[in-house]
Amino acid sequence: MSATNHLVTIKAVHTVIWAIFASAILAIPFLACADMYRHVAWITSVVMLEILILALNRWHCPLTGMAARYTDDRRDNFDIYLPVWLARHNKLIFGWLFVIGQAIVFLKWRGWIACS
Repeated sequence: MSATNHLVTIKAVHTVIWAIFASAILAIPFLACADMYRHVAWITSVVMLEILILALNRWHCPLTGMAARYTDDRRDNFDIYLPVWLARHNKLIFGWLFVIGQAIVFLKWRGWIACS
């Protein structure tokens, strides 16, 4: 397989994994509003595992290192099919969405907010 094919495959896999994590993070407050706390706990655990993996890898996805072997490009989205602005700010955006989602979970669980 050529370097281009390797890179395309890594970018596609990275994008699918990103979409799963992004969707999961976005689902957390909705699951809390539906009182689906077991689902929230599982998603939170998986996201925390991903955070640990990133932390152990100097805040880079391991797939980034794999993609780097097949290109000299180092734009923020060289390793994933996302717009540059989103790839650049991905951790900040989804980090805050995760924190906000967890706050909503806590407030809903305590009965301090109600969802309509």
